[in-house]
Amino acid sequence: MKFLDQVKIYIKAGDGGDGSPSFRREKYIEYGGPDGGDGGKGGSIILKAEENLNTLIDYRYQQHHKAQRGENGSGQNRTGKSGDNLVLKVPLGTQIFEEDNKTLLFDLNKKGEEFIAAIGGKGGLGNTRFKSSTNRAPRKFTKGIVGEEFVIWLQLKTIADIGIIGLPNAGKSSLLAAITNANPKIANYKFTTLNPNLGVASYDDKEITIADIPGLIEGAHEGVGLGIQFLKHIERCKSLLHLIDITNLDLNESYHQVKNELNNYSSKLLEKKELVVLNKIDLIDKNTVKDIIDHFSKDKNCEIMTMTTLEKDSISKIKAKLLNYVS
Repeated sequence: MKFLDQVKIYIKAGDGGDGSPSFRREKYIEYGGPDGGDGGKGGSIILKAEENLNTLIDYRYQQHHKAQRGENGSGQNRTGKSGDNLVLKVPLGTQIFEEDNKTLLFDLNKKGEEFIAAIGGKGGLGNTRFKSSTNRAPRKFTKGIVGEEFVIWLQLKTIADIGIIGLPNAGKSSLLAAITNANPKIANYKFTTLNPNLGVASYDDKEITIADIPGLIEGAHEGVGLGIQFLKHIERCKSLLHLIDITNLDLNESYHQVKNELNNYSSKLLEKKELVVLNKIDLIDKNTVKDIIDHFSKDKNCEIMTMTTLEKDSISKIKAKLLNYVS
């Protein structure tokens, strides 16, 4: 399924049904009087967070959503049936914005959470409602109230325990595939990952949700490369796994380049717990790896590990360590 994290939709709640202007008409009953019932309430538009969804792609192809209208009232004081609510299921982590795409209305960040985006119109009043001591046969009735209608934006911010960040081609997708049930595209070129991928890692009877964020390059916070559109997904992650290709000529430059992009987007991202993992150690001899770690670890206020996706023990150590970063 194609990933889509932002979409504009039109929603229209159901109109209320009209009241009835009916009069009682029965044999042998003279001057039966008014018996018009009220109209039914229109259905509302409700957005509901679903844990098993991870894209807004369905709303790209169906952008207009209307709830059911309330039925009109009828004779014998019968109230019209209320219109059914229309429930739109969206991924957990979806934010609802007004038409300007800036004013936040609601943030669906809990499983099963609901938000009434448009309220259905009230039903009109039947003529029975207007009967009085001075007006025994009122012909007055009211129409149903029109349901609310809006244009809104839906924005998805992925919710995960761990977010894997790093430069393009650092091995993020390979790591995700090795430690979770995800099956991301893997290839030896930059920007293989064009959308965030989610996976679940199981270790010691515990589950960790992990997101592979597309590679960040210099200027990403200004829209360069894959740009700012995926930086927002990092905001939801509890902790970050910063993956670095150990074969890079300057590891410190690679490290700070990503950190600077996070800081330029939001300084709060730097407050998240971070595990730095030097990947692809199978391409370098052990003594060189040790020297690189000693040099790189200077002035770093974070935990540093090494790994290769070719060794099961290496993967198991990473999974065990990640449990400490989700509590």
